[in-house]
Amino acid sequence: MPTSRITARFDKVKAENRAALVAYLMAGDPDLETSYACMCALRDKGADIIEIGAPFSDPMADGPAIQRAGLRALARHTTLIDVLGLAARFRETDQETPLILMGYANPVHSLGYAAFAEAAHAAGIDGTILVDLPPEEDAELRAEYAKHDISVIRLATPTTHEARMAKVADGASGFIYFVAVTGVTGAGSADPKAIAGNVDMVRRVSGLPVCVGFGVKNGTQAAEMAKIAEGVVVGSAFVEHAQSAHESGDFAAAPRGMGALAGELSVAIASVAKL
Repeated sequence: MPTSRITARFDKVKAENRAALVAYLMAGDPDLETSYACMCALRDKGADIIEIGAPFSDPMADGPAIQRAGLRALARHTTLIDVLGLAARFRETDQETPLILMGYANPVHSLGYAAFAEAAHAAGIDGTILVDLPPEEDAELRAEYAKHDISVIRLATPTTHEARMAKVADGASGFIYFVAVTGVTGAGSADPKAIAGNVDMVRRVSGLPVCVGFGVKNGTQAAEMAKIAEGVVVGSAFVEHAQSAHESGDFAAAPRGMGALAGELSVAIASVAKL
């Protein structure tokens, strides 16, 4: 089986002795055209992996910034099919940057696991994070993903003990998304020293790269997280640029702002040599 884009990207950043920058944006916020421009700006300014949020009406794990982003996208009638179309457009000119679809299980289930897996593969999606689908309930989806080499990316938290982590790791692929603080996205910020042991355990049990997110907003925080993990995930801080663009009506400000932040974060992360 050929090396996946996710594996190839982690191999690349490891060879460069640094962590990966994983950047999140909400598809359709402030509109799909701007989302495409934001994806290109993120990629051009140093994002190694892009997470594309799929808006959902009941986003229980999302903090205020991402909830508002989802509502704005839904107000523009952004659907799961639109999100896949956005990915496919990006893939027309970029065959290397991994794309992760992040969202909730209901829209995927409504489309049908087989149909979704086929459509996601055709669109160039490399993996998904479905935050409300526990490992005990994703066997059918994993079977469809296996036909198309799509990764099942699972979540771990500071409260995930080793026995539970073994279950989370079983069937997971791509990387593990470590939620650095308990609660909703964008809430607070984590102390890297306090979670370093957790991250080590997750890495050891899963055998996968670990990306740490939730609460990372600036270069200083990103550099600290880069010391303990293979990847640093930033979401709410990027989404806030889309909100500002929506409020001002200057949609072009979104890719400018996201690109500038990605540049700051990527430089900060690259400044931290991996042990």
